[in-house]
Amino acid sequence: MTTEKVMIFDTTLRDGEQSPGASLSVSEKLEIAQQLAKLGVDIIEAGFPVSSPAQFEATRLCAEQVKGPVICGLARASVKDIEAAAKALAVAKKKRIHTFVATSPIHMEYKLRKTPDEVLKMAVEAVHCARQFTEDVEFSPEDACRSELAFLCEVLSAVIEAGATTLNIPDTVGYILPYEYGQLIANLKARVKGIERAVISTHCHNDLGLATANSLAGVRNGARQVECTINGLGERAGNAAMEEIVMAIQTRHDFFGGNVTTNINTKEIHRASQLVSQLTGFVIQPNKAIVGANAFAHESGIHVDGILKKRETYEIMTPEMIGLGGSRMVLGRHSGRHGFMDRCRQLGYTLSEKELQAAYDKFLEVADKKKEIFDEDIAAIINDEVRLVEQLYHLEYLNVTSGTGTLPTGAVKIRTRDGQVRQAAAWGDGPVDAAYEAIRQATGQTPKLDNYNIRAITSGKEAMGEAVVRIKNEAGRSFIGRGVSTDIIEASAKAYIDAINRMAAYEGTNYGEKTTL
Repeated sequence: MTTEKVMIFDTTLRDGEQSPGASLSVSEKLEIAQQLAKLGVDIIEAGFPVSSPAQFEATRLCAEQVKGPVICGLARASVKDIEAAAKALAVAKKKRIHTFVATSPIHMEYKLRKTPDEVLKMAVEAVHCARQFTEDVEFSPEDACRSELAFLCEVLSAVIEAGATTLNIPDTVGYILPYEYGQLIANLKARVKGIERAVISTHCHNDLGLATANSLAGVRNGARQVECTINGLGERAGNAAMEEIVMAIQTRHDFFGGNVTTNINTKEIHRASQLVSQLTGFVIQPNKAIVGANAFAHESGIHVDGILKKRETYEIMTPEMIGLGGSRMVLGRHSGRHGFMDRCRQLGYTLSEKELQAAYDKFLEVADKKKEIFDEDIAAIINDEVRLVEQLYHLEYLNVTSGTGTLPTGAVKIRTRDGQVRQAAAWGDGPVDAAYEAIRQATGQTPKLDNYNIRAITSGKEAMGEAVVRIKNEAGRSFIGRGVSTDIIEASAKAYIDAINRMAAYEGTNYGEKTTL
């Protein structure tokens, strides 16, 4: 039996970043791309180069520094977009241009204001243009699942003739159901002229909670590329989750005829999931499939009894398969630098000597406050101390007073990047509000606090707290900040400063348009 590979096209850096509130810096995008390469994804959609200088630079750096996967840039069906993508991808050893135009009646009439003949011409000309720069060209008929089948087949046949090598079939608004999507892929495979010369791809959104199911229905009916994101990030309700797609194919090998596989190193899944969560500030829900904290947890007596007798009674996969250890390793203040360094390596972190020292110093500080430090604590320490945005404002001192019958007050000392020291004191509705008002006065920044969350990273009274805040600038753009500490007020202040630094780093940068394949 011949084994067929399902290629994994990861769009975390493009479509995933379009999650409301998710904004990654260029360096953070590069770090995620390096992890995606370790994971073994086949194609990385690094960005939408024409939309902003930051998108262009992120795509260029991925093309230059990330080895292994094909690096892809998105472009609308226009010469300007395609030339920008080609320029950003110029140094890549393996590159792809992904161009698209909408084909559904509602999109053509109300968004594009073009006739079907005009859209057909745009699609063909875009593929011809992209083929001047690379032989690897992907075409997407946006909103394909609400397009008329006859016109969809006509467009796809024409772009194959023009040189498209991958045909992506987006469920742009998450409208279709699994049986329908499977039938659509089967119909296209049977009716599109020249389809044997191209790879059929899926790109499913999760508005009805069916993105993974739809993608797998596509694979069952002949799709051999799946577009997906880590943790299912993406516009609105998100995209198909990469970890769910891969583990479903691996776990239910029989359902797909026993002849499909992926290149994914599943032991890197947990690491990739945690990295994306930490850098975007999007907490993974405990009951999230595959990567949630409860995915391999059992409490029911019947379940525990079954697990102890034979693991397969209640587990269809093992935590080791996605990179979790069979037992959790705990470090403490006596573990030593070497032990800490080794654990960082096991968790997948590659740190410079300077970064390692900064993380280890923080580790010792935390170890003095709590007896046991878990993997989650280490990940939080590294993200907090090493993976920082440019620090326009640095919190040097925080004091908060609060209690029954006492007006909550906060005092801060903040050092700016150019060495200025600013101090402020303020009162508020509570200790966190008082701290935030003092920070606003000291920095001169007045963002709107849009969301605030605090959680314990690990269990126990000495657990580190992680604060995640979302703020908005005057233009209404969101920025996420996070901070960790054994003191939740300090964690909250650090998260607020982190968000303000992200906002300050962004100001003056035009991120341009976003897309909704």
